[in-house]
Amino acid sequence: MAVNINSVYTTVLYILNKEQRGYITPAEFNSLAVQVQDEIFQAYFPDGNQLNRKNQTNSDNDTEFFNMFKDVAYKLHPFENDQTFTKNIANDAFIYGGGRTLFKLGEIMSTYTETVPNTTSVTQLTSKKDYTKITRSPLTKPTNSYPICYTTNAVIAPATTTQLLIKVSPTPDSLEVNCIFAPSNPSWQFSVGTLGQYIYNSALSVNFELDISEQTTLIMGILKYCGIIIRDPEIVQAASQSAQKAEINEKS
Repeated sequence: MAVNINSVYTTVLYILNKEQRGYITPAEFNSLAVQVQDEIFQAYFPDGNQLNRKNQTNSDNDTEFFNMFKDVAYKLHPFENDQTFTKNIANDAFIYGGGRTLFKLGEIMSTYTETVPNTTSVTQLTSKKDYTKITRSPLTKPTNSYPICYTTNAVIAPATTTQLLIKVSPTPDSLEVNCIFAPSNPSWQFSVGTLGQYIYNSALSVNFELDISEQTTLIMGILKYCGIIIRDPEIVQAASQSAQKAEINEKS
């Protein structure tokens, strides 16, 4: 379950206005919401590495609901998806044609339909240097059963921005990649009432894509930046201390 953006915004405003410490506009809130969501999302990866090391030393609890490494992995599930890449003949490569932002590539599967039976193989991701070295050697030349690939980028029409390319040897008929996508930017949208007040518009708003368990972390993170905007060091300090305590509790 994702975090409702209106719940976060109203809570932030309530805390700021309770002691008349200041006000934050929807535009300012939206900018901070994007920043804090991105910080939390990107922290999943080093946090996951740290917790995985604890698992490997058997120092972490492995009961059904109390394994912190599994909890971090669970929070990434909404951003994980198997994506079919499109063959681009001009560049002899495969491109992602969707609208979301790719963050990480996971398992890459190449399918060769000209073989009998059809072959679907895990594809090893290498550097461009290693790819060139391996494909040029008769002894290590990749096969349909053991293909290799590397990533590069190019501007491919009709797009005007750089796109990710995956070059595979031997070239398969189709390519499927397990991807992690970056979260969409949250946005609190509104209409203006008769008194000039902001009225929440749920139809145009975009909720946070983070798990509901991150609601408190989002609020504290946004409050920290709000304190900087309105130049209130007490808010910055209180929010930072609360966020730090929660992080220490999760990792201890």
